[in-house]
Amino acid sequence: MLYQVITDGESVSYVPTTLGKVLLVAIFLILLAVAVFFARKKSASLKALSNAGANRTDGAGKTDGTSKSVSTDKAPGSNGSDAGNKAGSRKGSAARLTAKQLAFCAMAIALGTVLSNLKIYEFPFGGSVTLLSMLIICLPGYWFGLEAGLITGAAYGVLQLIIDPYVIHPIQLLVDYPLAFGAFGLSGLFTEKKNGLLKGYAAGIIGRWIFATISGWIFFAEYAWEGWHPLLYSLVYNGIYIFSEAAITYIVLAIPYVRSALARIKKLALEP
Repeated sequence: MLYQVITDGESVSYVPTTLGKVLLVAIFLILLAVAVFFARKKSASLKALSNAGANRTDGAGKTDGTSKSVSTDKAPGSNGSDAGNKAGSRKGSAARLTAKQLAFCAMAIALGTVLSNLKIYEFPFGGSVTLLSMLIICLPGYWFGLEAGLITGAAYGVLQLIIDPYVIHPIQLLVDYPLAFGAFGLSGLFTEKKNGLLKGYAAGIIGRWIFATISGWIFFAEYAWEGWHPLLYSLVYNGIYIFSEAAITYIVLAIPYVRSALARIKKLALEP
């Protein structure tokens, strides 16, 4: 059995059993591996562009009539040795890239999880203003692009489901966890744009707000304030805590030192 049913009066919720948590951990690890694959792909493409630019610069520096022919006689077997060395170098570089992206994606998930439990204010019917946890989960998208960001966010959602689950319906599980948190990966839409982090963070939190609103409207309409339509209630209620944290985050991002530090971290994440 993957879950157990918890009944409290008229309300029913579902909590994963030990076997269910093992399955969720497996899903989390698979998502993390896929995110690392896309992150590595992004880094490799940037490296290729950088190498192509360097080669063009070297070619432009050579003028006709200045180059001299040089003897390229090589000992027998040296071509094979060079090829082997290059292949080994590529494998070593790929391993370093994979380890680095794994470290950065896992670091973002871990730090986001810690910060999500440092709550400035917690609302009575779910949702809280945390210490910049949404910003941290937007970072993999800002570093590595849309695919890696979406999948890292979904992995973070699965981890939240393991740690602090509240499930009343299978569709609500999908909307509130992998989809709502995966939406933070929309930051990857602006990874190469000017002020990309500011724009990407806005895209991520709006995506999260949309999914939280859908969940509140469909599955938690009974908690709507008296006289309020469930959709309007969900828009306002979820907007209060999401955009309150966003306002705090933008104040922090307005500090030049913070922006420069995050830019340096992105550079470190992408360089081979």
